[in-house]
Amino acid sequence: MKKKNLFRALLFIGTVISLFYVPWPILKAWLPPLPSSVQEQVDDAVDMGFDGIVVYIEVAGEAPDVYTAGLHSRQDSIPAKPEALFKLASISKLYRALAFTKMASRGLLSMDDKLTDFFPELSGRIEFADEITVKMLIQHRSGIPNYTDTEGYWLHPKSSSEENLALVLDLPAQFPPDSDYEYCNTNYLLLGEIMDKVLGHPHSKFIQSEILAPLQLNHTYFSLEEVDMEDVMSGYHVGYKEDLKYNRTGMMATAEDVGKFIRALNNGKAFQDDEERSLYSSLYPKEHTGLVPGFQSIAKYIPEIDAVVVQFTSTTNFHGYNWNLSEISWNRIVDIIEDHHDN
Repeated sequence: MKKKNLFRALLFIGTVISLFYVPWPILKAWLPPLPSSVQEQVDDAVDMGFDGIVVYIEVAGEAPDVYTAGLHSRQDSIPAKPEALFKLASISKLYRALAFTKMASRGLLSMDDKLTDFFPELSGRIEFADEITVKMLIQHRSGIPNYTDTEGYWLHPKSSSEENLALVLDLPAQFPPDSDYEYCNTNYLLLGEIMDKVLGHPHSKFIQSEILAPLQLNHTYFSLEEVDMEDVMSGYHVGYKEDLKYNRTGMMATAEDVGKFIRALNNGKAFQDDEERSLYSSLYPKEHTGLVPGFQSIAKYIPEIDAVVVQFTSTTNFHGYNWNLSEISWNRIVDIIEDHHDN
């Protein structure tokens, strides 16, 4: 008994001491009692330092809900909008992974095809290019360096795939192909180029016709030219006054469209048949997060309560705690949903 009490005492002391090393903004967000409603937690996000937040919740058997707090536009003092378009950043990888699954199912390519089968000119410019397969690219097991990790990248981001790829040409591999895992945006840059070459047209058309249209995702877009900029939620980064929504950084969608897509990936509606579903499941997750300057997002399925929760937040700060705070916000929202579900 004395040994057990001593262990408990030491555990308590260790916990207390560890709290001194946790940044105050994290503790301030994490320690308060859980609010009784999702809206209260969403409102708290503004106190965490976010300009705006949009949260979509869909629990099976219930009507979806969208919650907002803060601003859609700081400049115009417009409140956050449930139907706002948001830059998805790496959430877009889910759409590309699904597109490759469908292309492989139709025999347009093989998961075992090599990078040099499509771009022989990369032999000698990307180490192991003749060994790296499509599957390795999808699963972040290629070993190719990540262009967004090059020094000072986000201070002067490149505007084209060619410029981004040039940043990592002739660099040594991070590891031999398929020997390790490292998340890498270069993988999905190359996957986009492979799709364009195989299809003979921009891969966005394939995603539109084979994924978005069948799922009736009518508020998902690929470029700023397709949308009314007033509909795009403003994105801010600590230390920058400019609204970053005008940066040309990939796909945009409403929280509802992303939620519907996550649901379709997890209930099987995104797939043509069980074989296609099985192939995708062997390749890539069915949830994702996203982060680019001004925009951070979390889109996940919670199987325990059969629910989808999508959260969009701005402002970002790569050298601060904004990402951690967004995760705390998302997790507390899930805790509230689970509490309501249990009761």
